[in-house]
Amino acid sequence: MNQSAKRKSAASLLRSGLAAPVLVIMVLAMMTLPVPPLLLDLFFTFNIALSLVVLMAAIYALRPLDFSAFPTILLTATLLRLALNIASTRVVLLEGHTGAAAAGNVIEAFGSFVVGGNFAVGLVVFAILVIINFVVVTKGAGRVSEVTARFTLDAMPGKQMAVDADLNAGLLTQEQAKTRREEITREADFYGSMDGSSKFVRGDAIAGILILFINVIGGLAIGVGQHSLGFADALQKYTLLTIGDGLVAQIPSLLLSTATAIIVTRVSDAQDMGTQMMNQMFRDSRPLWVTAGILGLLGIIPGMPNLVFLTLAGLSAYGALNIKTGDENEQTEEPVEEAPQLPDSERDLSWDDVKPVDTIGLEVGYKLIPMVDKDQDGGVLNRIKGVRRKLSENLGFLIPSVHIKDNLDLDPGGYQITILGVPEGHGIIHPEKELAINPGNAQQDLRGIPVTDPAFGMEAVWIDPSQHDHAQVLGYTVVDASTVIATHMNKILLEHAGDMLGHEETRQLLDKLGKREPKLVEDLTPKALPLSTIVRVLQNLLQDGIPLRDMRTIAETLAEASVNSQ
Repeated sequence: MNQSAKRKSAASLLRSGLAAPVLVIMVLAMMTLPVPPLLLDLFFTFNIALSLVVLMAAIYALRPLDFSAFPTILLTATLLRLALNIASTRVVLLEGHTGAAAAGNVIEAFGSFVVGGNFAVGLVVFAILVIINFVVVTKGAGRVSEVTARFTLDAMPGKQMAVDADLNAGLLTQEQAKTRREEITREADFYGSMDGSSKFVRGDAIAGILILFINVIGGLAIGVGQHSLGFADALQKYTLLTIGDGLVAQIPSLLLSTATAIIVTRVSDAQDMGTQMMNQMFRDSRPLWVTAGILGLLGIIPGMPNLVFLTLAGLSAYGALNIKTGDENEQTEEPVEEAPQLPDSERDLSWDDVKPVDTIGLEVGYKLIPMVDKDQDGGVLNRIKGVRRKLSENLGFLIPSVHIKDNLDLDPGGYQITILGVPEGHGIIHPEKELAINPGNAQQDLRGIPVTDPAFGMEAVWIDPSQHDHAQVLGYTVVDASTVIATHMNKILLEHAGDMLGHEETRQLLDKLGKREPKLVEDLTPKALPLSTIVRVLQNLLQDGIPLRDMRTIAETLAEASVNSQ
């Protein structure tokens, strides 16, 4: 019963939101109140465990925003470590003359076992850890945080414009656009917080160095002056305790610094860091073959550790062979046999040979076929579906389906949009590139293929995807090839909305209205107005930019006008 009650109280503490305030109060208490060695052991162990958990969470995060609480956790862990340094310093200086176990078993183990009880070795190990942490990891992570925060803030307007463009093109719903905007804001806040948090990590590394010197000097003064210890004896006791204290604090600090570096250098992906690294490093067998060859050459040089080099060369060659074999297996899969196509027999012409004109058509060159192929996850199909949905909601009637076909007469990367069989727009697409559109305030030119945006006629440049972030920072709106086609189609469909409304669409509108207002529809047609007249009126409304969403008001106005004209 007692254990169950304890578990319930701990769970209620977490649910009530008091865990963080309790931790902060505990940190402040450690700075001011004496802490017995047993509690010091517990807190030092908890500090190491916390650092390991944070490091693992950073490694397994798919993107930085998945660990958005990291800056706050980093600050809390830094304060906890500094509070432990203060508490352990108090114990070392007060009880250090009694022996190595005065400050607890954890400090004793790090001071005696890790460095072999030799304070000179301990000083060297501590110095190396500080250099790695302060000069390499912390400084590098801090610089990356500064640059990332600056570029993220500079790129915010471009990202917001891209979201607005997708929303206007019907590629996003209002909820999706709101979520995207919130994510962009959170990303900027996160990297801004990381820029500030990296300063805490750097300050913590400096504090560790100062605390080491203070403990050694203070311990010598107290041991020699107050406890009548010999200089060598005092140096041995206090220095070992100080080194143990420093090591047990620097190792969690190094772990958190590494987690910071991983978070700020992490690129968002659908895979965790380990899987991403393995897939990208070993997807090609050539690097392993070259590595195996170099290690093999080093292994046959006299005087070199031949066994080690040759063993690793063999392992590298074995790994490269497996990668190559896997690639060959994928490439030699049996192709699916297609049924032979028989030639058409001679026959007379029929009405089946007269193809109806497509209301909306999209013709593409052979280079763009993968973009419109459902089996190849063509992105254009989903974009066009989004455009039709958005326009149908705004205009008030169902936009007809888009008939997509290839046209060998077009440029390989060209496309053409037709309305009732008449070409109304065309352009040339580079599927492997992205289009950077200059809204008029871009700061400088980009390297790429200069063109004119096919939808709105603005200056644009086809760029490599690697320039995406740089272009957004300069003020460009960057979209992919599928979005270019979808945006162009959205503009053309808006301009020709009246041409897409025919008798069948008008009948469907009236049938839908008749379910809610049967008497109104009955009085309107065919009694008052023929269907062809209603079609012409609705087409004129659409050409003037007036949507048909309020079909009830339109029908009432038509019925009233027909009565007045009689």
